[in-house]
Amino acid sequence: MSDALDVFDRRESEVRGYVRAFPTVFDRAAGSTLVGEDGREYLDFFAGAGVLNYGHNNPLFTRALIEYLERGGIIHGLDMATSAKKAFIEAFERLVLEPRGLDYKLQFTGPTGANAVEAALKVARQATGRSNVIAFTNAFHGLSVGALAATGNSHYREAAGITLDDVTRLPYDGYLGADVDTLDLLEKMLDDPGSGVDLPAAVIVEAVQGEGGINVASVPWLQRLRAVTAERGILLILDEIQAGVGRTGAFFAFEEAGIVPDLVTVSKSISGSGLPMSLVLLRPEVDVWKPGAHTGTFRGNNLAFVSARAALENYWADTAFVDGVATKSALLAEELSAIAAEHPELGFVVRGRGLMYGLACDADRGLAGRISKLAFERGLIIETSGAHDEVLKFLPALTIADDELRRGLAIVRESLAAAIAE
Repeated sequence: MSDALDVFDRRESEVRGYVRAFPTVFDRAAGSTLVGEDGREYLDFFAGAGVLNYGHNNPLFTRALIEYLERGGIIHGLDMATSAKKAFIEAFERLVLEPRGLDYKLQFTGPTGANAVEAALKVARQATGRSNVIAFTNAFHGLSVGALAATGNSHYREAAGITLDDVTRLPYDGYLGADVDTLDLLEKMLDDPGSGVDLPAAVIVEAVQGEGGINVASVPWLQRLRAVTAERGILLILDEIQAGVGRTGAFFAFEEAGIVPDLVTVSKSISGSGLPMSLVLLRPEVDVWKPGAHTGTFRGNNLAFVSARAALENYWADTAFVDGVATKSALLAEELSAIAAEHPELGFVVRGRGLMYGLACDADRGLAGRISKLAFERGLIIETSGAHDEVLKFLPALTIADDELRRGLAIVRESLAAAIAE
């Protein structure tokens, strides 16, 4: 690493990760461009791991935040009522819940997605009086203990240092091949008193798995999962932390299946600006919390409420934003399919939805990492995912310009060619 990074090497914990993949000191950003201290520009296909769906320093949000700060608006409020929270709830009700016919209570948890997952699991267990939870292969739900128990990746699980209990792992859609409906196994195990699987409080699932390798659950699979859980009084939790807020096209990734989950976890891009914010959506009958039973010092981030409201009002009042994402999605899918077709010897698999896509290569599981490294050298930030980091993961801002998207894809092509040449 360069001398500019010496202080991080000297003083920051060994747990640091992304700085190793993208070794430079970033100084400022706008839209889909990051700028280093040295003035070098980088095109961003990473978007803060899905936090910056509306791009860096979106001026619509910056303006709203500055105005709020200049008038002395409340910044920290625990779970007290504030004008910023009130305005966000009203906007969320008007622009997200009511148009989709959804009736959810909103629980504001601690600032990370893992906090939302922890709360969802806790209230599901309280509401049902049961402890077991069904989770799926390659799931990622967070790294605090309850959320980590539902996470599949051994790299993260081994860091816990304790036994991770009360979760039964079953195969996600497609895990056993395209011709196998993995819900046959779930239904059999739930209905067989000899299976050893206790009736769960909840099933937690991502409609599109992000960290697990951009695995997309089919519409029939999600619809059947909803039916299986509803018939047995099992709560269905949809983890929309990375795949939601427009990332896969619609506001929620589960919308395509036409289902209504019992609980939904939301974080990452919900604040719009990158400020920490998480919430759980609960059907009213699931909201069995006693006052103060699940708290958190930073569950009232009023600056996040301000930018979150601005995001909803500026991007979700009509269909123009979603239509734009669909156009960019088609461009991305077409280009990735062309790259795969140009290299049949590598056996690339393209999968994803919206602007959440993966280019997977099982034939050479180190290839995605090499492409990411070479792309960074060429001015593109793009990460990998999957159990073996075998998937090149495309998460550009939903507001990215078409020419920026094409330029980034051109860098991917160059980097792939260089990786093959090496």
